[in-house]
Amino acid sequence: MTYIDHYVDPSPELFAAFKALSRETPILMLNMLRFRDLAAYPENHPLANQALTGADAYKNYGRESGPVFSRVGGEIAWRGNYETMVIGPNDEYWDTVFIARYPNAHAFLEMVTDPDYRVAVVHRQAAVATSRLIRFGESDYTPGFAD
Repeated sequence: MTYIDHYVDPSPELFAAFKALSRETPILMLNMLRFRDLAAYPENHPLANQALTGADAYKNYGRESGPVFSRVGGEIAWRGNYETMVIGPNDEYWDTVFIARYPNAHAFLEMVTDPDYRVAVVHRQAAVATSRLIRFGESDYTPGFAD
Protein backbone atom coordinates (compact mmCIF):
# COMPACT_ATOMS: atom_id res chain seq x y z
CA MET A 1 0.00 0.00 0.00
CA THR A 2 1.33 3.44 -0.91
CA TYR A 3 0.61 6.02 1.79
CA ILE A 4 -0.31 9.59 1.07
CA ASP A 5 2.00 11.76 3.17
CA HIS A 6 -0.25 14.69 3.96
CA TYR A 7 -2.98 15.93 6.29
CA VAL A 8 -0.83 15.37 9.34
CA ASP A 9 -0.82 18.94 10.72
CA PRO A 10 -3.46 21.63 10.22
CA SER A 11 -2.95 24.21 7.50
CA PRO A 12 -2.82 27.82 8.71
CA GLU A 13 -6.14 28.52 6.96
CA LEU A 14 -7.99 25.61 8.55
CA PHE A 15 -6.52 26.30 11.99
CA ALA A 16 -7.60 29.96 11.67
CA ALA A 17 -11.14 28.76 10.86
CA PHE A 18 -11.05 26.53 13.96
CA LYS A 19 -9.94 29.46 16.14
CA ALA A 20 -12.63 31.73 14.69
CA LEU A 21 -15.40 29.47 16.04
CA SER A 22 -16.77 29.75 19.58
CA ARG A 23 -14.22 28.91 22.23
CA GLU A 24 -16.74 28.71 25.06
CA THR A 25 -18.74 25.57 24.26
CA PRO A 26 -17.75 21.90 24.49
CA ILE A 27 -16.24 20.49 21.31
CA LEU A 28 -15.91 17.01 19.88
CA MET A 29 -12.94 16.20 17.67
CA LEU A 30 -13.33 13.27 15.27
CA ASN A 31 -9.88 11.74 14.74
CA MET A 32 -9.30 9.36 11.82
CA LEU A 33 -5.70 8.16 11.51
CA ARG A 34 -3.72 6.03 9.09
CA PHE A 35 -0.26 5.10 10.30
CA ARG A 36 2.97 4.81 8.36
CA ASP A 37 4.43 1.33 8.06
CA LEU A 38 7.60 2.70 9.67
CA ALA A 39 7.72 5.83 11.80
CA ALA A 40 9.48 8.79 10.18
CA TYR A 41 11.22 10.73 12.94
CA PRO A 42 13.41 13.75 12.16
CA GLU A 43 17.07 12.78 11.70
CA ASN A 44 18.12 14.44 14.96
CA HIS A 45 15.45 12.66 17.08
CA PRO A 46 16.69 9.92 19.47
CA LEU A 47 14.27 7.42 17.87
CA ALA A 48 15.24 8.28 14.28
CA ASN A 49 17.29 5.11 13.78
CA GLN A 50 14.89 2.77 15.56
CA ALA A 51 12.69 0.51 13.44
CA LEU A 52 9.44 1.63 15.07
CA THR A 53 6.12 1.19 13.31
CA GLY A 54 3.80 4.12 12.94
CA ALA A 55 1.47 2.44 15.44
CA ASP A 56 4.31 2.20 17.97
CA ALA A 57 5.21 5.86 17.47
CA TYR A 58 1.55 6.78 18.03
CA LYS A 59 1.60 4.83 21.31
CA ASN A 60 4.57 7.00 22.33
CA TYR A 61 2.49 10.05 21.44
CA GLY A 62 -0.39 8.80 23.58
CA ARG A 63 1.85 8.11 26.58
CA GLU A 64 3.50 11.54 26.42
CA SER A 65 0.50 13.68 25.42
CA GLY A 66 -2.08 11.82 27.54
CA PRO A 67 -1.30 13.65 30.79
CA VAL A 68 -1.68 17.03 29.05
CA PHE A 69 -4.92 15.88 27.38
CA SER A 70 -6.33 14.83 30.77
CA ARG A 71 -5.11 17.96 32.55
CA VAL A 72 -7.02 20.25 30.15
CA GLY A 73 -10.19 18.19 30.68
CA GLY A 74 -10.04 16.07 27.53
CA GLU A 75 -11.61 12.64 27.43
CA ILE A 76 -12.18 9.96 24.82
CA ALA A 77 -15.94 9.95 24.14
CA TRP A 78 -15.86 7.06 21.67
CA ARG A 79 -13.35 4.76 20.01
CA GLY A 80 -14.03 2.30 17.22
CA ASN A 81 -12.33 -0.18 14.95
CA TYR A 82 -12.47 0.62 11.25
CA GLU A 83 -14.10 -2.17 9.24
CA THR A 84 -15.01 -0.98 5.73
CA MET A 85 -16.01 2.04 3.67
CA VAL A 86 -19.72 2.13 2.86
CA ILE A 87 -19.90 5.59 1.25
CA GLY A 88 -16.68 7.28 0.23
CA PRO A 89 -13.41 6.50 -1.54
CA ASN A 90 -12.89 2.73 -1.48
CA ASP A 91 -9.13 3.15 -1.03
CA GLU A 92 -9.52 5.25 2.11
CA TYR A 93 -9.18 3.37 5.39
CA TRP A 94 -8.20 4.19 8.96
CA ASP A 95 -6.06 2.38 11.50
CA THR A 96 -7.77 4.07 14.42
CA VAL A 97 -10.83 6.27 14.81
CA PHE A 98 -11.96 8.06 17.95
CA ILE A 99 -13.80 11.12 19.22
CA ALA A 100 -12.06 13.31 21.79
CA ARG A 101 -14.24 15.63 23.85
CA TYR A 102 -12.89 18.88 25.25
CA PRO A 103 -14.74 21.14 27.70
CA ASN A 104 -14.18 23.99 25.20
CA ALA A 105 -11.85 25.14 22.45
CA HIS A 106 -9.71 26.98 25.02
CA ALA A 107 -8.80 23.55 26.45
CA PHE A 108 -7.79 22.22 23.03
CA LEU A 109 -5.69 25.32 22.33
CA GLU A 110 -4.09 25.06 25.77
CA MET A 111 -3.17 21.47 25.00
CA VAL A 112 -1.59 22.10 21.59
CA THR A 113 0.47 25.02 22.93
CA ASP A 114 1.66 23.22 26.10
CA PRO A 115 5.47 22.71 26.07
CA ASP A 116 5.16 19.00 27.01
CA TYR A 117 2.61 18.48 24.23
CA ARG A 118 4.91 20.17 21.70
CA VAL A 119 7.59 17.59 22.54
CA ALA A 120 5.09 14.71 22.34
CA VAL A 121 3.57 15.75 19.00
CA VAL A 122 6.78 14.75 17.22
CA HIS A 123 5.68 11.14 17.80
CA ARG A 124 2.33 11.85 16.14
CA GLN A 125 4.03 13.47 13.17
CA ALA A 126 6.36 10.48 12.85
CA ALA A 127 3.48 8.01 13.16
CA VAL A 128 0.78 9.38 10.88
CA ALA A 129 0.71 8.97 7.11
CA THR A 130 -2.58 10.84 6.76
CA SER A 131 -5.39 11.87 9.04
CA ARG A 132 -8.62 13.76 9.39
CA LEU A 133 -9.38 15.91 12.42
CA ILE A 134 -12.89 17.32 12.32
CA ARG A 135 -14.40 19.63 14.92
CA PHE A 136 -18.03 19.17 15.91
CA GLY A 137 -20.18 21.05 18.38
CA GLU A 138 -22.53 19.24 20.70
CA SER A 139 -26.22 19.29 19.92
CA ASP A 140 -29.26 18.34 21.93
CA TYR A 141 -30.09 14.68 21.62
CA THR A 142 -33.40 13.77 20.07
CA PRO A 143 -34.51 10.17 19.65
CA GLY A 144 -35.67 10.53 16.03
CA PHE A 145 -33.33 9.78 13.13
CA ALA A 146 -33.91 13.01 11.21
CA ASP A 147 -34.72 15.35 14.12
